[in-house]
Amino acid sequence: MSTKLLIHPQTTPLRGIITVPGDKSVSHRAVMLAAIAEGVSVIRRWLPAGDTLATLGAVRALGVEIEIDKKSPTAWDLQIEGRGLHGLQPPDRPLDLRNAGTGIRLLAGLMAGQRFPVTLDGSEQLRKRPMRRIAEPLRLMGARIETTDGRAPLHLTPAPLHAIQYEMPVASAQVKSAVLLAGLYAAGETAVYQPGPARDHTERMLAAMGANVETNGNWITMHSLFTAHRSLQPLNLTVPSDMSSAAFPLVAAAIVPHSQITIENVGMNETRTGILDWLRAMGANFTLTNERVTGGEPVADLTVRFDELHSTAVHGASVVCGIDELPIWAVAASQAAGSSTVRDAAELRVKEVDRIGVLAGELRKLGIQLTEYADGFTVHGPVRLALNSLKGPCGVEVDSHDDHRLGMSLAVAGLVATGDTLVHDAACVADSFPGFVETMQALGANMQWVE
Repeated sequence: MSTKLLIHPQTTPLRGIITVPGDKSVSHRAVMLAAIAEGVSVIRRWLPAGDTLATLGAVRALGVEIEIDKKSPTAWDLQIEGRGLHGLQPPDRPLDLRNAGTGIRLLAGLMAGQRFPVTLDGSEQLRKRPMRRIAEPLRLMGARIETTDGRAPLHLTPAPLHAIQYEMPVASAQVKSAVLLAGLYAAGETAVYQPGPARDHTERMLAAMGANVETNGNWITMHSLFTAHRSLQPLNLTVPSDMSSAAFPLVAAAIVPHSQITIENVGMNETRTGILDWLRAMGANFTLTNERVTGGEPVADLTVRFDELHSTAVHGASVVCGIDELPIWAVAASQAAGSSTVRDAAELRVKEVDRIGVLAGELRKLGIQLTEYADGFTVHGPVRLALNSLKGPCGVEVDSHDDHRLGMSLAVAGLVATGDTLVHDAACVADSFPGFVETMQALGANMQWVE
């Protein structure tokens, strides 16, 4: 596949009904927890993206048998033969998590309770991401985990675990999940305090599998399965469509004049709907229909219509409910009247790339006025994205920097530019949204892969 994506100015409305790929966060967790369940788990509409395939490969390397029915390029059905809490097998080489930050951090919690040594590694990009945030609480539980200057590779050796009460300095679903997964193997009751909202997919899935996990205010308590001589029951799950993926066609329809689209079966977990709250505050026009619950997760069909947007501010606890959507929110903000600001988002600095600095640099190439802060940025709108003075066959050439969310954000921005936009290094969009271009084309978006 080409790594360059060409976007022409959109001269017609976006129209249609689509389904985006399954939720990446749920897909990661489903494979890991099914691996340590007793019995066969059935997982439908699992997301076969770059990051989740890395987790799938790691679980297979631990001796777990997985049957795959490739229903479509973006949705697989899995049958996973669970091996129980202590049935995983030592791998014959380091587990390669590629670019998957969620994969390596959650797997570290799971591996802390195993009876064999293991090394968790990944790409050069993953090796730059901070791992002390999960290593420190795991060490408090007795885990023997060595980092490489606070980063991957991670080396874990067997050690008995004990329960702790851990107060996270910053709300983080990955840290919380790593501690809870280790808590399955720890003597006693493990409790995690989160100072603000964070994704709760791990708690929901554990509860659906029969684990004794409780939420009381900001405290989440995990009762050990190891000391209770209990096991996890297998999963029977249909993965909801990923809100993080839905955000791209959602924003595209909100800013391309006269557009109207519907995205079906979107996960509506309240810890993931920050982008909807922010767009609603900007005056975006969308409705939810066919609301229901599947596998413990709320879902709905989401219809969005173009409307005039105005500025808003994003800060505080709401940031974590849409941290991954802030790059595409910045594109929406560029088309809103006034100056829109996000603060309390320093976590963006340690994603796949520095998503504040890199985002600012690439959006400025498109003519977007953006003021950068240590923990956020201000976007000054509205602006009609204009041609750059760069030479070449396209009006503006930008680069994803191998960041899937940045690549898709730049592609959506190109739809409302006055000239062509060429996104370099765009193949990374498959890390979370395989079929992104084809899905956008189905809505009438004027973009295609080029040599």
